Amino acid sequence: MRADLARALAAGFLAGEWTQEGLVASGVVVLGRRAPWLSPLARQVLALYPRPPADRPRELAANLASRPAAARARRASPVVQPVVAPRMLTNRWRLPALDDVGALADFLRVTPGELDWFADPRHLARTASVVPLQHYRVSHRVAPSGAIRVLEAPKPRLKAIQRQLLREVAALIPPHDAARGFRPGGSVRSYAAPHADRPVVLRLDLEAFFASVKVERVFGIWRVAGYPEPVAHCLAGLVTSVLPLAQWRAVPQPADDGLLDAHWRLGRRLAAPHLPQGAPTSPAMANLAAYRLDVRLTALAASWGGRYTRYADDLAFSGDRGWGRGTSRLVDAIEEIVRDEGFRLNARKTGVMPRAGRQRLAGLVVNERPKVARDEVDVLKAILHNCHRFGPSSQNRDDVPAWEEHLRGRIAWVAQHDPVRGARLQAVHDTIDWSR
Repeated sequence: MRADLARALAAGFLAGEWTQEGLVASGVVVLGRRAPWLSPLARQVLALYPRPPADRPRELAANLASRPAAARARRASPVVQPVVAPRMLTNRWRLPALDDVGALADFLRVTPGELDWFADPRHLARTASVVPLQHYRVSHRVAPSGAIRVLEAPKPRLKAIQRQLLREVAALIPPHDAARGFRPGGSVRSYAAPHADRPVVLRLDLEAFFASVKVERVFGIWRVAGYPEPVAHCLAGLVTSVLPLAQWRAVPQPADDGLLDAHWRLGRRLAAPHLPQGAPTSPAMANLAAYRLDVRLTALAASWGGRYTRYADDLAFSGDRGWGRGTSRLVDAIEEIVRDEGFRLNARKTGVMPRAGRQRLAGLVVNERPKVARDEVDVLKAILHNCHRFGPSSQNRDDVPAWEEHLRGRIAWVAQHDPVRGARLQAVHDTIDWSR
């Protein structure tokens, strides 16, 4: 069956009565005649879809073309192209009802043409060499590991759209409980606390977390949320990006030859539609994209008598003393699940931490309870004392902007996990003459 006929029949079937007689009648309208294969095709469609898939016209068209009766329609062509209005059939999280692309445009307060421009369904951004035609401002920086991070910051109008989608849609879809970052009530402390005072802590890292989430998975998230195919496709385009080839050519390679393979994989990921690191929607969408990963890793940890949490791309496991003899098998099992879910472990950042050494997760030491390392607190204390004695400018050797606010933030980080030490540091901070 020709693709145009399958699409026309799908639209005609959805527009008519969902019975065998109704489907045949709709098919007659599309074909302009009664073909002998219409009745068996109608029976096969009803066996596959007892209820009309009003939110899935493209899926229906693909399945129509694969039905046995469709093989007899190879030469047929439509004389009428019906138009069908898709609609949401489920809405388990009470999201904004968006039955079609027009409703989405109204919801975002943009015109249909602007919506198509920002969603970029044809991925024209990949070949756009002129900056005004690109939706993201691209920059890069060297990570502490030596890897090159590519940041894609949406321009103001697209950022406003993404913030609205985050606030009014994506944030209403709950991630898995193991996801402790970028969600209400989530924090570094909630990520690290379940692993405090444990004999063995295992830390792992996902390589290029955001870039690994492809547009197909994002489309699936919106479909699970209940949005019809056309709306889900548009929503997926609004929160994903394709890095322009010219921008990738301007990104330098890492100085460490051991990171070149990972850098090459990053380029491959960025060349396809992906979640951009820098978009306000990406953390929440990445959490949702990792839902099955969290389900499987939680079950794996439980089967080992342990615990699992995730903060963005940081994975943490903890267990009893017996883990010390079997962590290599556990890491192998984790790696298999991670790979099966479309991600990849960063082998350089895998660490097995017994209680005899420092157990550190996301900047917190968890040997007894989550707290900032003593040596970090001592360094901050020394800086504050020197600021008091010699003046703040004498200690800002790296010309950090807003030096006072910077130090205040570091004190707040300590106080969040150790109020007593935080209060002592704040007392010193309050004695500093910041005009010096």
